[in-house]
Amino acid sequence: MIDPVCGMTVDPARSFGPVNHDGQAYYFCNPNCQRKFEDDPLKYVHGEREPHHVPLTVVKPKQAKAKRFVCPMHPEVISDRPDSCPKCGMALEPDLATPDDAPDPEYLDFRRRLLIGSAFGVPVVLLAMLDMLLGRSLHHVLPMKANLVIQLLLSIPVVLWSGWPLFVRAVQSLRNLGPNMFTLIGLGVAAAFGYSIAATLAPSWFPEGFKNEHGNAEAYFETAVAVTLLVLLGQLLEQRARRQTGNAIRKLIGLTPKSARVVMPDGREEDVAIELIQIGDRLRVRPGEKVPVDGTVIEGRSAIDESLLTGESIPVEKEPGAEVSAGTVNGTGSLVIEAERVGEETLLAGIVRLVAAAQRSRAPIQNVVDQVAGFFVPAVIAVSVVTFLGWALFGSEPARLAHGLLNAVAVLIIACPCALGLATPLAVMVGVGRGAESGVLVRDAAALESLAQADTLVLDKTGTLTEGKPAVVTISPEPPFDESELLRLAASAERGSEHPLAAAVVRAAEGLHLRLSAQTDFHSTPGQGIQATVDGKVVKIGAAEFVSTPEATGESERAAGRTVLFVAIGGWFAGWISVEDPIRATTPDALNQLRADGLRLIMLTGDNETTAKAIAKRIGIEEVFAGIRPDGKAEVVKRLRAEGRRVAFAGDGVNDAPALVCAEIGIAMGSGADVAIDSAGIILAKPDLRGVVRARRLSVAVRASIRQNLALAMVYNLLCVPLAAIGLINPIWAGAAMSFSSLSVVANSLRLRRIQLN
Repeated sequence: MIDPVCGMTVDPARSFGPVNHDGQAYYFCNPNCQRKFEDDPLKYVHGEREPHHVPLTVVKPKQAKAKRFVCPMHPEVISDRPDSCPKCGMALEPDLATPDDAPDPEYLDFRRRLLIGSAFGVPVVLLAMLDMLLGRSLHHVLPMKANLVIQLLLSIPVVLWSGWPLFVRAVQSLRNLGPNMFTLIGLGVAAAFGYSIAATLAPSWFPEGFKNEHGNAEAYFETAVAVTLLVLLGQLLEQRARRQTGNAIRKLIGLTPKSARVVMPDGREEDVAIELIQIGDRLRVRPGEKVPVDGTVIEGRSAIDESLLTGESIPVEKEPGAEVSAGTVNGTGSLVIEAERVGEETLLAGIVRLVAAAQRSRAPIQNVVDQVAGFFVPAVIAVSVVTFLGWALFGSEPARLAHGLLNAVAVLIIACPCALGLATPLAVMVGVGRGAESGVLVRDAAALESLAQADTLVLDKTGTLTEGKPAVVTISPEPPFDESELLRLAASAERGSEHPLAAAVVRAAEGLHLRLSAQTDFHSTPGQGIQATVDGKVVKIGAAEFVSTPEATGESERAAGRTVLFVAIGGWFAGWISVEDPIRATTPDALNQLRADGLRLIMLTGDNETTAKAIAKRIGIEEVFAGIRPDGKAEVVKRLRAEGRRVAFAGDGVNDAPALVCAEIGIAMGSGADVAIDSAGIILAKPDLRGVVRARRLSVAVRASIRQNLALAMVYNLLCVPLAAIGLINPIWAGAAMSFSSLSVVANSLRLRRIQLN
């Protein structure tokens, strides 16, 4: 439809976004007529004209993607609302952080409960300590009975209101037959509080074993109150620290600008919300601005800082025809780009999704931890019961039963397995985020954990060790063909192939402005060559045996590390074309570092053995498998694994996908084929072997952090539980120690954010 004011066609793809007016959204008329809403959604201001009504088309607003919440310890637990995990009782977290994430509702609720509970709880602790702090003489002013009644009244809001979420989770754990840390906390606090109420209101019910030297049954309100408040404080500090594990995703999401500058068809430029950008739009990226979408440069030259996506600190020069990615930062030049992928389709959005999924994946060692945790809580309850019985039978008088109860509660509180459960997932979450900041994208935690254990790295040559951009070096025709005709016919036939060598031949012909002919009957033999009919002649290009030519031809080129393509036309040998794929400048240094790490390096290539050995010698690789067909790469990997080797494979092509799957750890270059990327466990945002070095160092650091976390959790319990059982740690200190254990695991995991990977 036509806008009656400006005469422009209303563009139904450019929605103004959800407008709070009858639950509907209204369209802009066009980017050239960016009218803004006034008080009435159907009243607009257009330039200097008076407000007017325009009957624009109305559509329902887009449905916002539902936010999901997952458990940090059990990623299979997913909910559409913030809640607690039915398995471990921990608060569910958003599966995808956002830059403006406010504190979650549970954090705010727990903070309020802690503040209000502290106002009631501190006096309880002070009253309980009157004997020790001020002496028994004050009992004439405040008799013991009155003291206990006041403590009871002040403790009720702390335990029953501030601690209510803890009891709810404890009951849920019992109902789900999945005892967890809240089971132990709930039992401990309930035992101390219930006993104290009975000791205050009906002291005569208790046998002598519960009474002190003065014949009174002691109450432990301060224990129930202090433990409740300490657990709440520990949960708050833990949630606050855990939130930092999402900083990497928040940083990535924050790279996308909120608006983009659209270049209109008439040359005017307007700032438009990023949600309104469409494929095909032309956008101006000024110096210092972030690139808003994925696209291609059509005007201007500049250097782009891609470090936050690829980990490479050196800016990359861009000129017309070059690709740019959303979130990268423009240098000093001005660029005009054409949008090709927007919104959820950009590379940056894909990286965010990949990182978020990897952070929620499970490392193999987590399965062992889960099995241990499954027996841990029942074992702790059994130890607590044994502690009470031991004190009841063998404790010293007076109050042996009271001491038994107190120490049993201490065992329950101090043995909470929260630290054990957090040990692995937190290290994985922080490690995956750190990798994303360095251009190492992890698809799942298993790959991240396994890479540190790899002892053999198998490397595809083209696109992995080399630039992946081969160029024609020499053309050697046989009479009656000359160089131009040989290249023209070969390029015409190769236009049907996706191989990088074929692309090099076509580029060489186009560079000489040769007129290419149409080809028919195209057929490709993987690892051998192609055949097609061009200008009525059958053209075959590929290996010597495929074309049926003497092997010695082009031997000098092979010795120089170049690939020789043999050409037969009409059944006659017509000559050869040598192609060279330059080795990446960073490859030798990366290989030296990997070799220093103890990795056995093997190169795979479909090249002739002479060519393969020349290249391998140049970069310092001793083991080479040459003449390997696409299906043979996977066979080499299987054979190495059958020898007991732990194999990582790095490649980027379509024919690398089977080997990536067969290897224990597949590493794909981010610039490679989609099928290779989909088959890999680790993706390098920049096709540079130094990324493998960073990935391995990250894997080693994450494994070390997991082991350290597990040691902190296990040693803590092995040391503290016996001390609590024999009465050397009271429940209040047990509550503090339990919180400290979880925080130590979180703090140790967060150290991964500062590790050096380069």
